[in-house]
Amino acid sequence: MVSLALKDVGATYGRRVVLSDINTGVLKGGQLTAVIGPNAAGKSTLFKRIAGLAAGPGLVHLSDTAKGSEAICYMPQDTGANAVLTVYESVLLSAKQGSGWKVKDGELQEIDRVLAALKINELAFRGLGELSGGQRQLVSIAQALVRKPEVLLMDEPTSALDLFRQIEVLGFMKRLATQSGMAVLIALHDLNHALRYCEDTIVISDGSVVASGPTHAVVTADMLKSVYRVEARVEACSRGRPVIIVDDSIALG
Repeated sequence: MVSLALKDVGATYGRRVVLSDINTGVLKGGQLTAVIGPNAAGKSTLFKRIAGLAAGPGLVHLSDTAKGSEAICYMPQDTGANAVLTVYESVLLSAKQGSGWKVKDGELQEIDRVLAALKINELAFRGLGELSGGQRQLVSIAQALVRKPEVLLMDEPTSALDLFRQIEVLGFMKRLATQSGMAVLIALHDLNHALRYCEDTIVISDGSVVASGPTHAVVTADMLKSVYRVEARVEACSRGRPVIIVDDSIALG
């Protein structure tokens, strides 16, 4: 099973330092890890750095079981997909990246399976330009999954989805990670989703990691106050699941 660890990782754009001294423990395959923090904290840049799309110091270490450069797949928040393509064509192009253009029956079957799993198979032959933002986001997830990565970096994959679809997709990703051994890192703004679905959490603020570890130990009242500047508490709700309750929505200070 694959694992990922970051040691002294940084990222720069020109002379500007965007991330510095990012260190994590071993992020294990088979589970979801949340990456949280305020807007412009550096979450997207961290994903680009892990995927090799941004320059910077430090070591991104994959376990020896990983299959090299193809092991990591980055799913950006805005994919900028070609609106002329159909859903099926866009997913097929993603599946064929770097493997030639001869299409095998098994690849078509895998595309059908992924579209059905995400419940978007009825959109297969619609143009991307005809879709809603939420539908396009689901297509982006399908494009990532058909590549069968060992490490999947998902940048706010639920931001355009309604509540039902958010729960459905995150539950699906959790089951998929468990079954496949994939390591999934997900940038999230809804911290209750992180508490419910993610075993580990990394908190980023101002380009640095301020907390990392088991989600229930990281998402605390003190962290919410220092990083998000809100007075809140974490309480157990039905079935013992933790939930964040905000006492005062006005920013501190």
